[in-house]
Amino acid sequence: MKTEEIRQLFNQFEAAASELEGVECWSARELQKLLGYSKWENFEKVITKAKEACTNAGEQPKYHFPDVRKVIEAGKGAQHEIDEILLTRYACYLIAQNGDSRKPEIAFAQNYFAVQTRRAELVEQRLLEFERVKAREKLSHTESQLSGILYERGVDSQGFAIIRSKGDHALFGLNTLVLKKKMGVPDNRPVADFLPTISIKAKDLAAEMTSLNVQNKDLKGQSPIEKEHVDNSSAVRKMLLGRGIKPENLPPAIDIKKTQRKLESEEKLVLKEARKKKKN
Repeated sequence: MKTEEIRQLFNQFEAAASELEGVECWSARELQKLLGYSKWENFEKVITKAKEACTNAGEQPKYHFPDVRKVIEAGKGAQHEIDEILLTRYACYLIAQNGDSRKPEIAFAQNYFAVQTRRAELVEQRLLEFERVKAREKLSHTESQLSGILYERGVDSQGFAIIRSKGDHALFGLNTLVLKKKMGVPDNRPVADFLPTISIKAKDLAAEMTSLNVQNKDLKGQSPIEKEHVDNSSAVRKMLLGRGIKPENLPPAIDIKKTQRKLESEEKLVLKEARKKKKN
């Protein structure tokens, strides 16, 4: 997400917040719109899942999802009441966790409600870390699928490792050992765990292209599949170079495992803070 988009979403979520008896809360009806749900019935299903998650975490949903009634204008001066739910920050966080993180609004909300400060720059930083972790997970999934496809076409795990290494060489212009040394990656760790987000996504794109073309072209055996993956990785590299990006010269990122632990630790703080507020 771009900084401008993040700032805009931050302001929208901030404006929607209110305070009731000293507790920060959001209207479920307003959050529905912020998260891009057009129908209340669909959003209620997400709220139900969030309540279940709340219970499983040892919390009581009634403290985080209190039911209220809301009066709305029905036209020509008429009014009627509709169901409404007030949501604590923790409740909003659980709702966001049960949404599709591929949607920008959901991804933003997952991080916005996990951060206990109101500083937009921290939300932005966490979003960038979150995006990188998701990109790494996506790459692992893509490579796992590709490995399965190749196995059916006569390529074993050792052959897949060679194909992947040749693809990295084509993408970064360096063989894996040299790339690891350049980036300071431990010998026993995959280089993808230390790549910046754009490089992870570049590897993922090349692997997706190979997966698709192997099936469409009905390629079999290590040699033709290896050539296909090298060609795809070279094409991705050419695209990056054309935009002034030399992937092997990008600075390495923090160990993805450390980033994951950091995000998980912050998520645990959400529950801890929610419990403190409930006691107070």
